[in-house]
Amino acid sequence: MTCKKLLDGKVALITGAAGAIGYGICEVLLENGCTIAASDIDSEKLAEFGDDIEKLSPGKTSTVVMDVTDTASVKNGFSDVLQKFGRIDIVIHNAGIAYVSKIMDMDLKKFQLLEKVNVEGTLIILAEAARCFLEQKTQGDIVIMSTKNVPSPSAGFGAYSCTKAACHQLGRIASLEFAEYGIRVNMVAPDAVFSEGKYKSGLWDLVGADRMKARGINEKELHEYYRNRNLLKSAVTGRDVGNAVLYFVSRQSPTTGATIPVDGGLPDATPR
Repeated sequence: MTCKKLLDGKVALITGAAGAIGYGICEVLLENGCTIAASDIDSEKLAEFGDDIEKLSPGKTSTVVMDVTDTASVKNGFSDVLQKFGRIDIVIHNAGIAYVSKIMDMDLKKFQLLEKVNVEGTLIILAEAARCFLEQKTQGDIVIMSTKNVPSPSAGFGAYSCTKAACHQLGRIASLEFAEYGIRVNMVAPDAVFSEGKYKSGLWDLVGADRMKARGINEKELHEYYRNRNLLKSAVTGRDVGNAVLYFVSRQSPTTGATIPVDGGLPDATPR
């Protein structure tokens, strides 16, 4: 007799999937019976990622190239997933970009790009996910990848911190607006995730060198810095993030508008 898994029969669409956090989420959800549609803007990277997650659970994965800042691309992406699997039950919005700069040195065009991806992209995904669930006449779950930088921002990381704060706030507002339809919206707020398996964090590939320079440390020391600054002295992995996502999407409690920190415990991220 086969035991029923938490997410048997569920289909999840994950944006910005082809990286460390995305891989950790896919691993955990697939292990719990979910079918996965992984999306990313980078088609070459996504193709390799798709091959890897297919090995985890043959026949239960697919990929779709999607630009979260383009409404037509998002609509087409959702449509492709619906055509293949017949339904979408879970949307995990993981797409996002970062930029290291102090306020007085900020390049406005780079700041505006973060606004477009991290804020507008979130708005577009939230709206399309809600429409999808309403058209299906099903309840649904949306999980937004927030960050520890919302309650605890870092100097030199203002563009990322404030645009992700806007992303987070959109999630909270969506939880208020979508609750009447049985749609839940929750957030997961990790600290730095550097890798999961062979996958490195695309965000840290972009900003790691600048963060090391700002702190006067090398790559190994950077990993140690992030581990040692939390109360549990714990590295944060993609699977850790995946487990937090699983808690929300498996509906183990009646929860919406909530945030799970995945950071090992950061004293400066607690409410003041």
